[in-house]
Amino acid sequence: MEDLPLTCDVIVLGATPGGIMAAVAAARRGCSVLLLERTAHVGGLPANGLGATDIGTRGATGGLFLEFVGRIKAHYVKAYGAASAQVKDCSDGYHFEPSVAEGVFEAMLAEQPRITVLRRRQFDSAPANVVIEHGQLRGLTVTDLASGQPETYLAQVLIDGTYEGDLAAAAGCPFETRRESANEYREPRAGVLYIGWGAKEPGAGSTGAGSDTIQAFNYRLCLTTREGNKRPITKPATYRREEYLSLIDDVATGHHTGSGNPPSGIGWLTNMVTLPNGKTDSNNQHLAFLSTDLPEENYPWPTASWAWRDEFARRLHDYTLGLLWFAQNDAALPEAFRRACAAWGLAADEYVDNDNFPRQVYVREGRRVLGEHLFTAHDALPTAPGRRPPLHADSITASHYALDSHAHHKREAGRVGLDGFFSYGTAPYTVPYGVMLPRRAENLLTPVPVSGTHVGFSTLRMEPCWMAMGQAAGTAAALSVQSGHSVRDLDRGWLRDALLRDGAVLVYFRDATPSHGQFQALQKLALRGLIADWNARLAEPVTREDLAKWCAALGIAPPADVTPGKSARGEAMAAVVALAERRA
Repeated sequence: MEDLPLTCDVIVLGATPGGIMAAVAAARRGCSVLLLERTAHVGGLPANGLGATDIGTRGATGGLFLEFVGRIKAHYVKAYGAASAQVKDCSDGYHFEPSVAEGVFEAMLAEQPRITVLRRRQFDSAPANVVIEHGQLRGLTVTDLASGQPETYLAQVLIDGTYEGDLAAAAGCPFETRRESANEYREPRAGVLYIGWGAKEPGAGSTGAGSDTIQAFNYRLCLTTREGNKRPITKPATYRREEYLSLIDDVATGHHTGSGNPPSGIGWLTNMVTLPNGKTDSNNQHLAFLSTDLPEENYPWPTASWAWRDEFARRLHDYTLGLLWFAQNDAALPEAFRRACAAWGLAADEYVDNDNFPRQVYVREGRRVLGEHLFTAHDALPTAPGRRPPLHADSITASHYALDSHAHHKREAGRVGLDGFFSYGTAPYTVPYGVMLPRRAENLLTPVPVSGTHVGFSTLRMEPCWMAMGQAAGTAAALSVQSGHSVRDLDRGWLRDALLRDGAVLVYFRDATPSHGQFQALQKLALRGLIADWNARLAEPVTREDLAKWCAALGIAPPADVTPGKSARGEAMAAVVALAERRA
């Protein structure tokens, strides 16, 4: 124990991608960081099969996430050559093998000597396991799973990087796990919902009522057909054939949750995206009534003990292998279907210490810790056709993915789909700092179990957004430590400027990226609502009207070196912002 950092600047609980980026961001700003992880591995879901990055618009999220993507691509270029099939299949770094993702995360952590990573440290979510002094969170107690001994650590700022929100709950923060009704926030797709995949209107049985349910979990499988690297599927000891019988009739009739052609072969079981080296990210099949998701049985997960979670993980493991074995072997299924499914197996070079099976459950939604801002569907939806969603002046990242939830219930007779399963389009949006400032807790940031309704959270819960929010949390924590201001009272302008210097995208533009010389000035004006279009048009001449509007909003006279009609908009933005900041 004498060699362990009992006191540090920042503690991050959970080596999820959000937690890792929080640790890296804080360390790069000079803080000592303790990163505590329950398992023996870092990386969360990208290191456990989620190799097809969930992002609706590439470029909407920058910073450390974009650095991660760049490192992924660089790995494949170095290992196989720029013209290789692996580089093509990595899709510019957005598609990757689990082991490659873990390796990149490990490298990013190892480069920071101020980060200490302690693995196999379990935090049990209970008030007895947090240190509260004068109403402020100061530390936590974890159990070393190797020795069984408790360890207590203190810090100036703590960050909850867990998918479940375990630390925030133990610290007394209010949270939600329920599904809100359609009437509460007037969100599309809220409440009890049955809708065919791809359909525009809900089907019979959709009431919009709230419920104490959560969306289904599964494992993101890494499957392959490549001989020499394929581990056959074996029947689990707990196999129950009756769980899978409905698949027989579905395959025979082509009955599925959407319109058009049904899936074929292994596509009945999983939705696959190609990864390098003949592997796939195999997710639940949204067109199927029966797939790798296991609804209902995961309801207790967000607030359950680790003993219960581990038992559910084993149940889900056996259910998943049983489904694959059934599809490959059950004589009641057509021979051609069985043969097509039998071509697939687990990638033998992944998860080599876990029988080639993912080590972590895909926890799509745990506790949603209520914060200063409650993110709803309306934060991600355009205010009018063609326009942006609401702009948050204290944005910590832009992001983009559909509102997206998996099923809340298993199959029900007469329904067009599974209750709660939906996808609903959004536009690139901004995420306010307040989503990770929990109520009734000081010195704590929650960049992963963020504040949102079920529908609002359903777009924030994607790993690129979690990474960006983690970066913002680590940056805010470092600024708090160094300035003496609490994370709640931190000057939002400081945080904005720090994130922009580190390559973050706070407002998305179709024609401008952090590599543009005037990008930071553009972002600062956009956050004030002065540039609302989707295109920045940095190279076009600035108009007299725009220049006057920007200067009036900033309380300055037009810069002498900017000439309307001749100076480029980007140059004018940079000059206006620089003058305003000099005079501030």
